Amino acid sequence: MTIFKEKVDEEYLTIAETKEILEDIEAERSMDEDREMRYELARAIEHVNRFAMLDPDEAEEFVDQLRDLEKVDEATAYKIANLRPLDRDELRSVFAQERYSLSGDELDEILNVVKQYA
Repeated sequence: MTIFKEKVDEEYLTIAETKEILEDIEAERSMDEDREMRYELARAIEHVNRFAMLDPDEAEEFVDQLRDLEKVDEATAYKIANLRPLDRDELRSVFAQERYSLSGDELDEILNVVKQYA
């Protein structure tokens, strides 16, 4: 017998938004002395603390600017916002699984937006 799990909802988050959510969870867990933080949660908190450079409002603005560009869909905008690629090669790796490739001008246009938030 196989049990299938249904995907109820899916939402993309930036690292800054994730950090905010995990800070709330961490504060809630620290108030209850009987609840210990699991290893995975502690590692996730450590990761977002290390890599979150923007506040959630700036990150959302960043994603919106990326989505305004022609070749950037929602999922890719969040990837770019989280990774903040600094050159064409890094940016090409974000688009590696897409069925199209970007011209140098399109890559530069995206990188100009990234540089505003780097």
